[in-house]
Amino acid sequence: MAQDRAQEENALRSSLLLSAMDPETARSLISVMTRREYTRGAVIFFEGAPGDALYVIVKGKVKLARTARDGRENLLSLLGVGDMVGELSVFDPGPRMSRAHVPEETVAYELTKQALDAWLKDHMEASRYLLRALAKRIRRTSITMADLVFTDVPGRVAKAILDLSHRFGGADRGQVIVRHGLTQEELAQLVGASRETVNKALADFASRGWIDVHMGSVVVYEPDRLRARAR
Repeated sequence: MAQDRAQEENALRSSLLLSAMDPETARSLISVMTRREYTRGAVIFFEGAPGDALYVIVKGKVKLARTARDGRENLLSLLGVGDMVGELSVFDPGPRMSRAHVPEETVAYELTKQALDAWLKDHMEASRYLLRALAKRIRRTSITMADLVFTDVPGRVAKAILDLSHRFGGADRGQVIVRHGLTQEELAQLVGASRETVNKALADFASRGWIDVHMGSVVVYEPDRLRARAR
């Protein structure tokens, strides 16, 4: 248990929110956060529900999805250890724009707006770290929007594989095994394309020997080729 908590604290300290803070400031912020455990299939928050807290993932994965007009749920993002969920709500409380649920056992630390506001009264200098985290979130969203406009589907698929390998991949004898747990339909939603078009891109990459596709995972052999295709 002590080892697990130490790993969780390391994950917190390496997160976008706390990574730039000095150890004492990081410890003080962690002390006002609440540890939450979620079983597979649990929902952290629902789309449209009031939002007043952010979550930092220290174990497992979180899927962010939004319901389309026809009632289908579309995957927006797959988040992992060190990522933040729902951070906009501590700056601008309001209805959640998406649903956050966990595909596997997950642990996250909750930081409410109330706790953050009270903490900032004694740590106003730390507000710059929060602004930096928010700016990076906005930059990431802007890049995603630009990709949808200017990058073709195979390029977006290559970029998605590289991003997933960076966050969920593990090196093994010169290759990277990425256990993302996504269906091909979810991967298609992630890159904003049809399943058929994404499957065609995956098959092309596999035929070139760049990757090998399995259910819920992908093996990357040629990351440099994928990077070149993602540009």
